[in-house]
Amino acid sequence: MKADIHPKDYRLVVFQDMSNGYTFVTRSTVKTRETIVWEDGKEYPVVKLEISNTSHPFFTGKMKLVDSAGRVDKFNSRYKSRNNK
Repeated sequence: MKADIHPKDYRLVVFQDMSNGYTFVTRSTVKTRETIVWEDGKEYPVVKLEISNTSHPFFTGKMKLVDSAGRVDKFNSRYKSRNNK
């Protein structure tokens, strides 16, 4: 293995899911400009996420259903006259 390829400046960082407000603290080297006061009263850098395991459809089991039947009906009504040959 190569020596000295991993970063050494790990620190505690808060990750916040913006879609549902879920937050967690972990060690990271990500650079941030914003900070947040955590439950322990200390101030930590914060990274805002669009999606996490608490809001992703794969992990929640709430898949979005596509209204394919409505699309098919719309297509058939639009091109109905061409199918009657």
